[in-house]
Amino acid sequence: MDKVKIGIKENLMQFTFLVVMSFFVGSMVGIERTVLPLLGEEEFGLISTSAALSFIITFGFSKAVINYFAGGIADRYGRRRVLIVGWIIGLFVPILIITAGSWWIIVLANMMLGINQGLTWSMTVNMKIDLARSDQRGTAVGLNEFAGYTGVAVLAAVSASISSNYGMRPEPFYIGIGIALVGLLLSITIKDTEQHLELEERNSGTESNHLTAKQIFKRTTLQDRNLSSASLAGLSTNLKDGMAWGLFPIYFVAAGLTVPQVGMIVAIYPAAWGVFQLFTGTLSDRLGRKPFIVSGMLVQAAALWFIIFTQGYGLWITGAIILGLGTAMVYPTLQAAISDVAAPAWRASSMGVYRFWRDSGYAFGALFAGIAADLLGVGAAIGIVAILPLLSGIAAYIRMDETLK
Repeated sequence: MDKVKIGIKENLMQFTFLVVMSFFVGSMVGIERTVLPLLGEEEFGLISTSAALSFIITFGFSKAVINYFAGGIADRYGRRRVLIVGWIIGLFVPILIITAGSWWIIVLANMMLGINQGLTWSMTVNMKIDLARSDQRGTAVGLNEFAGYTGVAVLAAVSASISSNYGMRPEPFYIGIGIALVGLLLSITIKDTEQHLELEERNSGTESNHLTAKQIFKRTTLQDRNLSSASLAGLSTNLKDGMAWGLFPIYFVAAGLTVPQVGMIVAIYPAAWGVFQLFTGTLSDRLGRKPFIVSGMLVQAAALWFIIFTQGYGLWITGAIILGLGTAMVYPTLQAAISDVAAPAWRASSMGVYRFWRDSGYAFGALFAGIAADLLGVGAAIGIVAILPLLSGIAAYIRMDETLK
């Protein structure tokens, strides 16, 4: 145990290994970002927007539920075991999509994708936090999210290019089989962070080591002003992203853009999201969490309104970059704020509750956006969704304290 040290530099090889794995975790989602919303309409003949977005609803709810349980399971059985199970489940996702003869199989595949993401993404971020010092958590989460959303962006562009040249199925999803196999191999060879967590627990001397799951859920959801504000901001952020995932391809194709152009916009948004997190996470370690959380929520709302009130490929690219910036300002910072407040013994569980609320936003966003688009049109649905990040930013300004100590 004496050889175990806390810090990114002190665990550089293991930390780098986890960053690489995060790229492959995000890549599993990236394959779908451009292709599946269009596949529902073109190949399966889905007319209703809400029906076409059903795969995102399933993905969001399954990921949210698994996030909640993954934290507690990881606290009890270790991060590495959870990673391995997550990648085994992920291997079935592209296989089901390739062989699907009905839309319900696509929905089932995305339920399994949600489970894969809930297990693998949760564990990679928790393991990085385990390795990092308290004043490095923003950096650790920023690097995790940078790698993950770079994977989303790269594969969103690649899958769009492949689908425009070869078709929407099965070619883009062959890559998914390879990604899942690589992720499984990496998870088998990675070292667990159990000893680092034990060392931090001993050094922290916290008194809150015996909280029940119910107590942690209540504290993270409602009772603690900082944890609950972060949970609301996370839900609002991913509600916006669930809408963007489902409606952006439909909106831009209807506006006359080609599939590769749509793929570029859909890819640039998470690419900007990923790249900016290299800076926002680290800056939050120096300047504090609250300024990034409040301003980031407001920037997201402004970016959505910019997109629907402008016309033209170049302006939409600009809007996607601004949207990515706003998301990057809050995404690593919210998770760092959770880890600032939660004690080491129940941090993964609290992070699981936060990620439960955050990723349920995918489902609520797709559900609300689909209904609103059917009733009012796609553009109006995008504009209405922008209201929630605005309100969440105002709530964080009023309720949150600065959590960086």
